[in-house]
Amino acid sequence: RLLPLSLNHVLQNPVFNKHKPWIETTYHGIVTENDDKVLLDPPLIALDKDAPLRYAESFEVTFTKEGEICGFRIHGQNVPFEAVVLDKSTGEGVIRAKDKLDCELQKEHTFTIQAYDCGEGPDGANMKKSHKATVHIQVNDINEYSPVFKEKSYKATVIEGKKYDSILKVEAVDADCSFQFSQICSYEIVTPDVPFTVDKDGKDPDVASQPCRLPKNKLLKNRSELIEYEPGTGSLALFPSMHLETCEEPITSIQANIELETNHIGKGCDRDTYSEKSLHKLCGASAGTVELLPAPSSSANWTVGLPTDNGHDSDQVFEFNGTQAIKVPEGVVSTSLKEPFTVSVWMRHGPGAREKETILCNSDKTEMNRHHYSLYVHNCHLILLLRQDPAETENYKPAEFHWKLDQVCDKEWHHYVLNVEFPSVALFVDGATFEPFLVTEDYPLHSSKIDMQLTIGACWQGGNARMSQFFRGNLAGLMIRSGKLENKKVIDCLYTCKEGLDVQLPEEVASAVKVAFNPNQSSLTVEGDDIEAFDKVMQHISYLNSRQFPTPGIRHLRVSTTVKCFNEETCILVPEAAGYVMVLQPEEPKISLSGIDHFARGAAEFESPEGVTLFPELRIVSTITREVEAETEPEATETVVSEEIMHNLDTCEVTALGDELDGEHETLEVDQAQVQQRGLEMTSSNLGLVMTGVNTMANYEQVLHLIRYKNWHTEALFDRKFKLFCSELNGRYISNDFKVEVNVIHTANPMDHANNAMVQPNFISPVHHASVDLSGHNLVNAHQASVVPSAATIVIVVCVSFLVFMIILGVFRIRSAHQRTMRDTEGGKENEMDWDDSALTITVNPMETYEDQHSSEEEEEEEEESEEGEEEDDITSAESESSEDEEAGEPEDQQGASRQQQLEWDDSTLTY
Repeated sequence: RLLPLSLNHVLQNPVFNKHKPWIETTYHGIVTENDDKVLLDPPLIALDKDAPLRYAESFEVTFTKEGEICGFRIHGQNVPFEAVVLDKSTGEGVIRAKDKLDCELQKEHTFTIQAYDCGEGPDGANMKKSHKATVHIQVNDINEYSPVFKEKSYKATVIEGKKYDSILKVEAVDADCSFQFSQICSYEIVTPDVPFTVDKDGKDPDVASQPCRLPKNKLLKNRSELIEYEPGTGSLALFPSMHLETCEEPITSIQANIELETNHIGKGCDRDTYSEKSLHKLCGASAGTVELLPAPSSSANWTVGLPTDNGHDSDQVFEFNGTQAIKVPEGVVSTSLKEPFTVSVWMRHGPGAREKETILCNSDKTEMNRHHYSLYVHNCHLILLLRQDPAETENYKPAEFHWKLDQVCDKEWHHYVLNVEFPSVALFVDGATFEPFLVTEDYPLHSSKIDMQLTIGACWQGGNARMSQFFRGNLAGLMIRSGKLENKKVIDCLYTCKEGLDVQLPEEVASAVKVAFNPNQSSLTVEGDDIEAFDKVMQHISYLNSRQFPTPGIRHLRVSTTVKCFNEETCILVPEAAGYVMVLQPEEPKISLSGIDHFARGAAEFESPEGVTLFPELRIVSTITREVEAETEPEATETVVSEEIMHNLDTCEVTALGDELDGEHETLEVDQAQVQQRGLEMTSSNLGLVMTGVNTMANYEQVLHLIRYKNWHTEALFDRKFKLFCSELNGRYISNDFKVEVNVIHTANPMDHANNAMVQPNFISPVHHASVDLSGHNLVNAHQASVVPSAATIVIVVCVSFLVFMIILGVFRIRSAHQRTMRDTEGGKENEMDWDDSALTITVNPMETYEDQHSSEEEEEEEEESEEGEEEDDITSAESESSEDEEAGEPEDQQGASRQQQLEWDDSTLTY
């Protein structure tokens, strides 16, 4: 039975694993809270070109492991999903939840996935993996929570005989995460025979979310669906073809509210994830800001071990569950704040509790439990306690400032800024100003010499030596700025999102339609009475994300519309239009550090005031890599394209490997003026140096070039190793670890080798400052003018001296050989027969003797070995001989050459 040629080739010749598996670039999935099966679109299938084609059923085809899919790998932190291969030969797989999901904790999950083939041979060697695909999974809600009133009781007083439109307002909430199950459909009084009624619509009900009240639809409108947004492409129109149809019903006004849901992204929306201190600087805040909840590092380690929530893309968020608290080390911030001062924090909290929950507290360290100042929540109140220092007159002074805020208990992220300029305190929540509803007074504290302790997440009770009043919720970006208040411009900048809705109004409709945005541009309202103008405005509404590396994932989009007729009532009910914006995974940058990683310096250079430069040729490059399928050749593998890109860095850290830096005899130093001139900050410790601040890679590179290592006790030091890494966006992207090893060249005693140092051979050329890189080892002569020769100089002198000796020996051997040859020739002539050489022709042999050639070749080889890597202009034996001949003159040169050559018979004219 004959096989087709291509199949026969597959069966007879082993197929190597040449191709990578292929999967889709983006997947969207839905999973229900009480289920583990994810409905994925498109289905998860990996293809591999190494798999042989299936032919007719009459042929037997053996599938090799190279064409099979052995597994899928999920990338991401704390991803509650797993990917399983169902069929290795077809590459079919599924994604399922590992544990029970909770929509109330997280509505969406975004991660990446890769497929792996089975490799070559029985051991699966040379396994290949596919590109990374982005997976977005939405958790569907189930109706598991019942509505709960916000207050336990509602009270109101009415006057007999007076008619009221409204006596009081009640409000209930539902903890379900979805819009469908969390909405309150209606209210009902269950006590019979009471002279009151309650509005069934409740508080500001949304008609589109209440199918029980939605009448027959009288309006036609296209609905938005999935809209993919590619990072870095600017604005993307959301409703380019939207049209409102009123079925010829006369109307007086149209109002549409467009809402972009971003609460699940970071701290409420897509913002830069730089440190809070860097963000304050970027927003124009002056110096003096202290970050109390920094990301853990060698210079700020008091947050190490503090739990973090599932923040997005390195957004530094800390979790407090009622048992954790941290002490801020002394010296980080002044114990007594200098007025005026500012306290700012991101907080997510709720629901309220009867106990006090401390955010920040400064209290007595020992003996007593006095609170000097603190910021805490109690029920749904935000309270600032500020006890004044003792004065001559101990009168009552404002001590506690209370704000009653719904934001404190709504389980959403909010930004709080308190500007304290005693006796007034201004509070900004998400950029809006709030006045305290209550201010209580108290006596100033009595003066004492007791030290104070600053804590976060609870308050330190010095008399009992324990923590109390623990906080339950999430905190981020806790800052104190002493001596100056934050202005409104900086506050708005700190809160503003990097993503949101945008609209460019056409000139012809700018006056016919009114457009209003909320502060963070996550929702806007369009209102007018011209249908055609209304359509044009809606078609120009777009989504914009200005981040270079935005957070990928889903942003839900909702459009609710109200149409009114001549009687000023809602005459046409419009269903809600729903969809979502899918922000695709940005190309991840690869930050690469390179340069000289191993070099040596003299001990004197380490002990000099300048020290040794650690990173003299450091280079920082960031690239992105794209895989491009070959279009012309179907069987060709993907082409990898790498492009260099420019973006900022926010941290570079240099650490000493092995032993920590001993401050008594070694240090890492850099010119502080140069650091500040480039807009960076530096902190140092016995672990190393940390450079911080959002700045260009070029500026970081220049500052790192200035770092010097000094050691004024090098007797026992032979080498020192350091590590450098840089990061972007608070650790979201991290460079490679660039390690540098520095070797110490110990010099000899100056008294023992004074003569050798001062009298150097005149044939050695001076060594210049240019260094010579030998296989990654950069050996530089330290202190050229020093009278003490280094080890490298001594080695060079010995080698060159040996070379000169060999040259002189070689010349002597050549001349001795010539003299022996001449004596042998003259002795032989006496015994030779007298030839009649009248008919002979005598020519001169230009070739040297075998001994001369052999001697010359040995000398040239010795010269090449001794001169490798050197820059001295030494004289070879051949150059020496030619130099002597030129000095003797041309006639002597010809005679000397004739004497060194043998006679050769020209027997071309002889007959035998």
